[in-house]
Amino acid sequence: MTEKKIRVLIVDDSALVRQTLSQVLSTDPLIEVIATASDPFVAAERIAEQLPDVITLDVEMPRMDGLTFLRKIMTQHPIPVVICSSLVGEGAQTTLKALEYGAVDIIAKPRLGSKLFIEESRIMLCEAVRAAAQARLRAPDPSHAVEPKLNADAILSRSTGAMIETTEKVVVIGASTGGTEALRALLEALPPDAPGIVIVQHMPEMFTRAFADRLDSLCRITVKEAERNDTVLRGRALIAPGNHHTLLKRSGARYYVDIKDGPLVSRHRPSVDVLFRSAARYAGANAVGVIMTGMGDDGASGMLEMKQAGAVTIAQDEATSVVFGMPNEAIKRGAVDIVLPLQRIAASMLVHAGPEFSGTQP
Repeated sequence: MTEKKIRVLIVDDSALVRQTLSQVLSTDPLIEVIATASDPFVAAERIAEQLPDVITLDVEMPRMDGLTFLRKIMTQHPIPVVICSSLVGEGAQTTLKALEYGAVDIIAKPRLGSKLFIEESRIMLCEAVRAAAQARLRAPDPSHAVEPKLNADAILSRSTGAMIETTEKVVVIGASTGGTEALRALLEALPPDAPGIVIVQHMPEMFTRAFADRLDSLCRITVKEAERNDTVLRGRALIAPGNHHTLLKRSGARYYVDIKDGPLVSRHRPSVDVLFRSAARYAGANAVGVIMTGMGDDGASGMLEMKQAGAVTIAQDEATSVVFGMPNEAIKRGAVDIVLPLQRIAASMLVHAGPEFSGTQP
């Protein structure tokens, strides 16, 4: 039986961008671009003619901006929306509001560049649209591999030696589609002296800093975009910068992060698998791993390595996940110790991070 295609409406005021997105998305056999629109008013007409499964939406457009249109969609006829933006700096903060208004994901507009860059943009754009369709329909992950995937070997080889003991605990977290709001809920629940945290959230370059700044303004812990050699400290969460792999390292009793370039791993950069593998190697049983909402299987292999190294591993449950792909893959591989709803993950993290948090109710 032929699998039903994901019907996509592209909304962007640039004819070149509409053409480029159409060409990129049309390379995926599971995606069909049913229409394009130059602004939200034209988009409304297209929606009336044929209801799309997913909308890609620019933020800055004439006649009506993308955020206003997004709010109208979500209140009148909810459709999964992927924000496709080139805004950076202060504009990135504006774009992030789209996630609060109900957008499923943010991706960077494809730019002309090397063949490798264009191919990576294609992979990430198609992945975002497939994830958005799944978030709405709650359908299982596609059973076939659309793209070849590298594993964490591409960035960090498997461990061959024993790790020197230390007692300091560290938490590593991986999330994708739906993760921005899930992470906000999780980090807002943490006390100021929470254990050090390193996070991979699939998000484009330049948006991760705005995302970290937003969380820092909302949480009792400090949140910042990770930079090379940043120390992992109590009361601080480091968020992997977009388009760069982030690894946990250790020097004596000090944990720190390393930022690396490299190929897409599990179709992502940063990759949760890379972070989790580094935690298995350098933190071992002193780590707590958390895998949250997201499509695909990034993080499942790395979390299994963490569990085998003695770490406590936690997965978000299906009921509170926007997309249950990543947690479900980790569970199916036997990599998860505990499955919890989002609102109980923070307490469980704290309980397993040290005796000083033992009074916390998981």
